[in-house]
Amino acid sequence: MRYLLDTGVLLRLVNREAAEHHEVRAAVRVLKAQGHVTVMSFQNLCEFWNVCTRPETARGGLGLTVDETRRRLRALERVAAMLPDSPDTFSIWKRLVLTHGVKGTQVHDAKLVALMNVHAVSVLLTLNAADFRRYPGITPVSPQDVLAAASE
Repeated sequence: MRYLLDTGVLLRLVNREAAEHHEVRAAVRVLKAQGHVTVMSFQNLCEFWNVCTRPETARGGLGLTVDETRRRLRALERVAAMLPDSPDTFSIWKRLVLTHGVKGTQVHDAKLVALMNVHAVSVLLTLNAADFRRYPGITPVSPQDVLAAASE
């Protein structure tokens, strides 16, 4: 099964100072050990780059240099495969935002869901499962969910 890694997961995966780093890393390792494939999107990486290079004084910014961000991006490219963008994403995204009344920054989540629909990816590893529960056919799971299931 393929798991899309949400941007928050990607950020914590390569940031050893993040509180959730060890949990996220362990969850990704469990998924891979179970034979699952982890994937990411171009949008995720744009959001990742934005947060990494945003000044620390700005909301959520890490204040990293372009070179350090590039190194972290390379690490992610070794962990997850890239889902290619598709022209079909727009029509699905449009249907999702209209059907679910999506507003504001959550339009980005709807775009990820649209891309997941295009590529038949149904599971999302995320730190914000509640943001994705409105979408049928998508199963948002947290790193804690993955680790709990693995220990059963």
